[in-house]
Amino acid sequence: MRQIARRVGMTVPALYYHHENKEGLLVALLELGTGEVAWRVRSAADEHPDSPREQFVSVIEAIVLHMAYRFRLAALDSEMRYLSPSNRRRYGARRKDVENVLTAVIESGVDKGVFTLADPVETSRALLGMCQAVGRWYHPDGPLSPEELAERYVDIALMTVGAHPRLQR
Repeated sequence: MRQIARRVGMTVPALYYHHENKEGLLVALLELGTGEVAWRVRSAADEHPDSPREQFVSVIEAIVLHMAYRFRLAALDSEMRYLSPSNRRRYGARRKDVENVLTAVIESGVDKGVFTLADPVETSRALLGMCQAVGRWYHPDGPLSPEELAERYVDIALMTVGAHPRLQR
């Protein structure tokens, strides 16, 4: 807590004034990250309501860009194991919002014959796992910009749902 307080320019008591304990601080950071990505995913899906393929592309881009630009915040996802059961359930429900949007987009694409796959729910979970992993390994000094990374992940995701990739390199 001392290191955190020092980095944000606060005293430890001031930090505890805003967050009851370490878990409270972790919850606040996790909620910030999931709130941001959930808003971005909903906005991305809303951009193309009549085109499941464009919705899908926009949603995957939004997730990967969030994970790359906010990689420190995104990497905290693995720390949810330290949450109390009630906080873990609340955080899990917020994460589920993102999964539900992606699953709905995939199901719409299957219904319209845009995507060919057997299980939209499991495919959604697999794609989210792939995208969420970016936060654990991405570094801005690496060989790809967030936009380049998102473009590659969109192509991989399109192939996963049985659609042709964009291949615009």
